[in-house]
Amino acid sequence: QVQLVESGGGLVQAGGSLRLSCAASGRTFSSYAMGWFRQAPGKEREFVATISWRGGNIYYADSVKGRFTISRDNAGNTVYLQMNSLKPEDTAVYYCAAKIYSGSYYSDDYPYWGQGTQVTVSS
Repeated sequence: QVQLVESGGGLVQAGGSLRLSCAASGRTFSSYAMGWFRQAPGKEREFVATISWRGGNIYYADSVKGRFTISRDNAGNTVYLQMNSLKPEDTAVYYCAAKIYSGSYYSDDYPYWGQGTQVTVSS
C-alpha cells in the first residue's frame, strides 16, 4: 500500500513557475513508478509525466515537454514536478499516482492516487 499527498499548487501568472511535491508513505516507495496527471474542469484526466522506479525512464506529454521536469528522491519518498513557463491551459487539478516498477501513460494502470492539488495560471 502506498499513500500519496500532493502539495505545492497555487495561483501563478502566465510564464511563472511552480514546483509540486508528492510525499509517499510506505517503505517500498523506491519500487514504484510515479506519474503526474491533471484534470481541467469539464475535461478528462490526462497524462503529464512519469518516472520509473529507479528514475532511469522518464516520459512527458507533448504539451509539457521542455517546460516541466519530473524527478524523485527515493530516500525522501518524494516525487516532484517542476513546472516552468506556465500557461493558462496548464490550469487543472494535478494528481500524483503510483504503480509498481514501470511507468505508464494510462491512468487506469495506477492503483494509488493522491487527493490532488489545484494549479491555476492567470493570463
